[in-house]
Amino acid sequence: MSGRHIIALKIAVFLLALLPISLLLLRAYNNQLGANPIETITDSTGIWTLRMLAITLAISPLRMLTGATVLLRFRRMLGLFSFFYASLHFLTYIWLDQYFDWPFIVEDIIEHPYVIVGFCAFLILLSLAITSPKQMVRKLGKNWKKLHRLVYPAAFLACLHFIWLVKSDIREPLLYFGIFILLMLLRLPVVQKKILLLSSKARSA
Repeated sequence: MSGRHIIALKIAVFLLALLPISLLLLRAYNNQLGANPIETITDSTGIWTLRMLAITLAISPLRMLTGATVLLRFRRMLGLFSFFYASLHFLTYIWLDQYFDWPFIVEDIIEHPYVIVGFCAFLILLSLAITSPKQMVRKLGKNWKKLHRLVYPAAFLACLHFIWLVKSDIREPLLYFGIFILLMLLRLPVVQKKILLLSSKARSA
């Protein structure tokens, strides 16, 4: 694949990743966020954080299955979009929901442990976003990969935050948790060997 094609694909992926927030802003502009706009924004940004995390974590298994190494070129961008939507989710909470009332936020954290779990996930994603530039990759060396494996506990905490937050029907949170577990299983060496074997057989057939 030529450099021009990769650039065009990156632009397409970038625009697609911006589509959820663009549609959310359009709904806000048209006053279509429902009876509780803050809850709608919070839910939407939280869901898209999980979706972006799932897509980012799916890159490596897809690369193994298809042999398309070009997929790895989109992983950092998608990871940064995970942080972008997590930041919007966090900002919605401290600004639109709590109005930067720090004493009340502390009280809310004490009363609702799921807030702590979500905040921990956000801090991990923040550290990964800060260290994502190429200069940081060179500076950290081998430690960069070790640090960026923290995306796995971040995804787990994000799923736990969602499960803990929902009080009644937890089918949707469990769906994301199931996707996360599947993506983790695909990273096991035994499973990876089988995937590579199956993909090589499929290519040679």
